[in-house]
Amino acid sequence: MKPGSGQGAAAAPGAAGAGVAPSGSGSGSRGLGGLGSAEALAALGAVGRRLLWLLPVYLAGRAGLSLGFVVAGVALYMGWKGRRLGKERSLRMAGLLLSDEEGAVSAATAAAGKNDLPAWVTFHDVEKVEWLNKILAQAWPFFGQYMEKLLVENITPSIRASNSHLQTFTFSKVDMGAKPFKILGVKVHTGMNKKQILLDLNVSYVGDVQIDVEVKKYFCKAGVKGMQLHGMLRVILEPLVGDVPIIGAITIFFIRRPTLDINWTGFTNLLDIPGLSSFSDTMIMDSIASFLVLPNRLLIPLIPDLHEAAELRSPVPRGVVRVYLVEAKDLQSKDKYIKGMIEGKSDPYAVVRVGTQVFTSKVIDEDLNPTWNEMYEFIVHEVPGQELEVELFDKDPDQDDFLGRMKLDLGEVYRAHMLEEWFPLQDGGRARVHLRLEWLTLMSDSSKLDQVLQRNRTISSKPEPPSAAILVVYLDKAQELPLKKSSKEPNPIVQLSIQDVTRESRVVYNTVSPVWDDAFRFFLQNPAKEDIDIQVKDDNRQTTLGSLSIPLSRLLSADELTLDQGFQLENSGPNSRIYMKLVMRVLYLDAPEGSFTPRPCPPGHLNVTESTSVGSSVDKTPRPLTASPDAQFGTENVIRIHLLEAENLIAKDNFMGGMIKGKSDPYVKVRLGGQKFRSRVIKEELNPRWSEIYEVIVNDVPGQEVEFDLYDKDVDKDDFLGRCKIPLRRALTCKFVDEWLPLEDVKSGRLHVKLECLPPIPNAAELEQVLMVNSLIQTPKSEELSSALLSVFLDRAAELPLRKGSKPPSPYVNISVRGTSYKTKVASQTADPMWDEAFSFLIKRPHAESLELQVKDDGHVVGMLSLPLSQLLAAEGLVLDRWFPLSSSGPGSQILMRVQLGLLVSQHSGVEVLNNVAGDENGESSQKGSETELCIREDGDSGSTQELRQRMPHAHSSNLELSDSPLGQLRLTVWYHMDARKLVAIVHACRNLKSNAKDFPDLYVSLILLPDKSRVTKRKTTLRKKTLNPEFNEKFEWDIPLEEAHRRKLEAYIKNGASFMSRPEPIGKVHLDLSQMDLTQGAAQWYDLKDEKSSP
Repeated sequence: MKPGSGQGAAAAPGAAGAGVAPSGSGSGSRGLGGLGSAEALAALGAVGRRLLWLLPVYLAGRAGLSLGFVVAGVALYMGWKGRRLGKERSLRMAGLLLSDEEGAVSAATAAAGKNDLPAWVTFHDVEKVEWLNKILAQAWPFFGQYMEKLLVENITPSIRASNSHLQTFTFSKVDMGAKPFKILGVKVHTGMNKKQILLDLNVSYVGDVQIDVEVKKYFCKAGVKGMQLHGMLRVILEPLVGDVPIIGAITIFFIRRPTLDINWTGFTNLLDIPGLSSFSDTMIMDSIASFLVLPNRLLIPLIPDLHEAAELRSPVPRGVVRVYLVEAKDLQSKDKYIKGMIEGKSDPYAVVRVGTQVFTSKVIDEDLNPTWNEMYEFIVHEVPGQELEVELFDKDPDQDDFLGRMKLDLGEVYRAHMLEEWFPLQDGGRARVHLRLEWLTLMSDSSKLDQVLQRNRTISSKPEPPSAAILVVYLDKAQELPLKKSSKEPNPIVQLSIQDVTRESRVVYNTVSPVWDDAFRFFLQNPAKEDIDIQVKDDNRQTTLGSLSIPLSRLLSADELTLDQGFQLENSGPNSRIYMKLVMRVLYLDAPEGSFTPRPCPPGHLNVTESTSVGSSVDKTPRPLTASPDAQFGTENVIRIHLLEAENLIAKDNFMGGMIKGKSDPYVKVRLGGQKFRSRVIKEELNPRWSEIYEVIVNDVPGQEVEFDLYDKDVDKDDFLGRCKIPLRRALTCKFVDEWLPLEDVKSGRLHVKLECLPPIPNAAELEQVLMVNSLIQTPKSEELSSALLSVFLDRAAELPLRKGSKPPSPYVNISVRGTSYKTKVASQTADPMWDEAFSFLIKRPHAESLELQVKDDGHVVGMLSLPLSQLLAAEGLVLDRWFPLSSSGPGSQILMRVQLGLLVSQHSGVEVLNNVAGDENGESSQKGSETELCIREDGDSGSTQELRQRMPHAHSSNLELSDSPLGQLRLTVWYHMDARKLVAIVHACRNLKSNAKDFPDLYVSLILLPDKSRVTKRKTTLRKKTLNPEFNEKFEWDIPLEEAHRRKLEAYIKNGASFMSRPEPIGKVHLDLSQMDLTQGAAQWYDLKDEKSSP
């Protein structure tokens, strides 16, 4: 049964199949007939669609239009179709690349060069963050849910409320897709600023996002299906604070405009038409740039009441780069005639760009080697990161032809201060462009303004004159503006104008107390003569709500060139005020004029730097590469003369024929090496004390003497009080002389002087020590002590410009530092003069001074050079010996000179500076850290040495022993200077101060020598702003005997220097009983502050 049944079962399907075969056959014939009908319908549909292509032709004919409209329509459609296919293909390729980036890169490595690889593949400082991309991928669906909720619940009601025609607007679909945002690499910039963390994120988004919108009332649908966004996103984490969350705010922005590509759907498909596509993408990018591309930033505060919010959102720029577009060479010819048979030239112009700042040069007609000689200035916000881009085009009536481009990271200009180079143009063949680049430092004081203005007057620039400063205006808010005439609240807008440049704020609607929180930047040509005009208007620009004019000269006398206050508006309400912060910065070129640094050429590139460097020809004798001073150059020393005191002088002021003995009014004349000094007059004193210091540059010439002549000051003729002298050879040999010299040609009297020989030392590491020692031994009656000796040897000049009529000049040189200047001899009628002269200058602060040089011919300047001495501090051996190009001169004008600097380190000042990083007596590491130790020695006649050791650490250092004093501490040194016979107090610093004020206080220290509270005994430090740990390091003196000093008490008050309208607020005081102190063995100590009302 089972086999039989099995066979029957097996046969059944066959039977069934056989049974239905006829029927199936008939059915099959009908199916074939149906298939033929479908094919016929498809063929008819295809023919109909093609006939539809002719419909525009028919309609155009019926409307009486020409065939050109049809052709234009077809062209638009084909362009749209091509754009659509191109975008879809680009999205697919980008998606495939991101899905297997490493595989794609590995496959291309064999054929690609180093420059074609991603940054993270070859550069160790750019790191991959795959862990972060995995987190983003995991969180992306939830981000999509958040975006859908945000668009539907928040954005939709806002759009509907904005216009009555959009009341049916809705997001019909929100899908962020499955492809997340990716970070291709992260670079962390270290060493820029200890109070911030700076990250550069190479971001890329190739997403399958789909967002559809619909306005049902008008049956209008639109949307986005697919998007690409690539760019460099900078993230700054600042300020860093000592409390959770550690980071005060996050600032986000794109350094350069990112690239954007959007695939539109629905009604917005029209935006893919050529022309409209680039316009729409540009419009969207402009919207992004308006709040997320430099100079705009997105600030996300992480802590409440962030005081620095405005400065973080719009910080003061890092600097200004001045770009001189000089010329170009070997440009490609784009103007061709008769189908290229006749080659013409080009009409080149340049587009110079830094971020959103763009300048366009003039057009040079028919020239492949154009010369522009134009200058542009760009504000630089971020270094490194921002780039200079120069593109050259050929001007044509229709579309301008591209001639090439170059890019340069402005970090190179920042490091070099000045660059001058021929840059090869990418995609430009052999074309090159000649640029001169200057980095202008922003200075917060006006000390260099006159120098900047003087230099700017020598610059012949087009199209605008050079700027001397920039002004940043932080527009905060206004209060109690007047109402409109209709008693409605205005829509205020602010217009700020300086000369012919006007900026406008955004409009704030329906308020008399608007908050703008905007920032504006202006270039200033001469801030001493310019004003800023401010007008508050209603948004129709016709109704003025208030005005204000502020002379910018006010900022020149303000602290740090800054005004931060409210200003009363004119032609406005009685209480109408506008609150702004004005910040000015002087633009200073911290590099020698004419000095430039060529960039190193990358491998495989030809070095095309062309400069006016030293060269030779067949006909001319080769120029020397370095100067040739004689053997005595740079061997000068500096003699520091301490005029201390005198004793037992003769009384010259007698009365009644000598019956009544008076006194004298003595002063001293000092002579050395052709220089003369005169001390101040001490009234009615036979034992006067001057405590003055003079400095003289000397050579080792035999027979020189330091001469002192004493006189009594009288109304008619001064009386002679005696003279004395010391051979200079003795001071040069012994290095230090401290003597009481008997006065000659008089009956009595002696003079106490010290002579110290300071040989220049070529060691820049000693500068901080020298400046610190000089500040401590500086006497109030003397000029600021010199810290260095500058020696300059002027060898020769070359290729100076000729006079009118091609006559050679008769040049000479004026050379100066600060107020000291010298003049060389005149070289008669030559463009290549030789002077062979040396000069020396005493330098007070080498890091802040410059050597100024002018080459003149008959009073007219034919060349200039400005050499900041800070460049010498960075040079090996503190020496520069080379040719220096001259500005405001001929193209090849140069001057050859040797410039060297030597620091004046005093070995006998009584102050020694030691870098003390020592362990304790048991050899263990000290908890006090590294600090500078001063040893002040009192050298008496007996030769004994008493040392006063005072440590001068940074007040903010956290590794010092702290006290639990509730008010904070003050660090003081109090001692008695035996030689000067003065009580000396040095106020070092305060720490851990407590203040009840909302903001950080502006602090100073007031000293009173009790019991006398008169103005004569009071002293006061300078103001230290916005700090609870101020550093002062200021010295004060009282002319009192040692015995009297022991009877005195010293009180030091720490006060908050409030505005001039209110009385300073005491924070605490220190009371010292000097009778309980050993003033000859004093030491710097931290003293706990006590309440002002507490008793001693």
